Amino acid sequence: MSLIVQKYGGSSVGSVARIHAVATQIDALAGKGHQVAVVVSAMGDTTDRLVELAREVCPEPDARELDALLATGEMVSTALVAMALNQLGRKARSWNALQLPIETTAHAGRARIERVEATGLKKDLAGGVVPVVAGFQGRAEGGDLTTIGRGGSDTTAVALAVVLEADECQILTDVDGVYTTDPRMVPEARRLPCVSFEEMLELAGQGSRVLHLRSVEFAARYGMKLRVLSSFEPGPGTLICQEDPRVEAPVVSGIAFNRDEAVITVAGVPHEPGVAHAILKPISHGAIEVDMIVVNTAHEKSVDFSFTVHRDDYQQALELTREAAARYRGASVTGDDRVAKVAVVGSGMRSHAGVATRLFEALFIESINVRLVSTSEIKISVLVAEKDLERAVRALHRAYGLDVAVSH
Repeated sequence: MSLIVQKYGGSSVGSVARIHAVATQIDALAGKGHQVAVVVSAMGDTTDRLVELAREVCPEPDARELDALLATGEMVSTALVAMALNQLGRKARSWNALQLPIETTAHAGRARIERVEATGLKKDLAGGVVPVVAGFQGRAEGGDLTTIGRGGSDTTAVALAVVLEADECQILTDVDGVYTTDPRMVPEARRLPCVSFEEMLELAGQGSRVLHLRSVEFAARYGMKLRVLSSFEPGPGTLICQEDPRVEAPVVSGIAFNRDEAVITVAGVPHEPGVAHAILKPISHGAIEVDMIVVNTAHEKSVDFSFTVHRDDYQQALELTREAAARYRGASVTGDDRVAKVAVVGSGMRSHAGVATRLFEALFIESINVRLVSTSEIKISVLVAEKDLERAVRALHRAYGLDVAVSH
């Protein structure tokens, strides 16, 4: 029998009824002889409500205290799931990050896992006890509680799976797998039975919200198989694993998109070394991530360049950019926070020509203007106006033959 780590998201444990349903699923899996360790998120929208509560007390809460508050959400879930399992006659024990411990860096709100002590979990598993672990949290060197960012419970689950040498890490959520694109936007989207780590990294990085990017990076680094399943309906889900060299990869596996984009353009700066660094350095020091970058030679002695940031960081990035560009006479800074990114992803792009041509043709037919372009071996991303996003996704989904065949 296998050792399986399961992670249940907030919607999966969003009510008492859901907690009992999850406990029944865990009990059934353990009843088949599998060893099961469980990671849970906070119930429903608990994290959002805790953030609101903190800001009611203090508009800008101390980062350390905010982490201490947010970590309680997962602790509530672990205890309730363990209680429900015990009620079913399945021995279970709740664990939080301080008890294990899960050691992290000290960056409040965005800590990174450095080490997981699994001795207690291994003892539980050997004794037939289901350990239920709080996701999303860790312990800094000084003993403070930390949180590892939104979607961090996925990363916790993968880290535990690696340390426990699990056969598979299962991410159970409110969707039944990874789709060619979001089926809420494109009803013809279909579930993919298998996706390579490389493709999933690109899909997650380009906006697919099924899995957190850091969890996929962690799984890929250690070769830990991931499976995305629904906690609401039975099914095979989607397996994320190493690419099988014996199977020809699809040219395009999926279309990812992200609405939370903003673009900043700096025009008329000198065409000389170090200018881009001087302007982007304050952005980096502000802990703002830059995604797409495009440089255009506007004149012989000047250049324009554009870059994108997350929409939440737009105003801060715009102010920092204006301050940095002010040193260059004639430079101007403009921005737009009503843009969106669309990406086509597929391992088969390496060996097939014409992928970009098809993308631009599909968008041309829809009269959709492309603002920026970014590419990798297996991905092409374009920035478009937010109002054109849905049409762009649907057009590209059709253009690459990803729609489900309709029977008549």
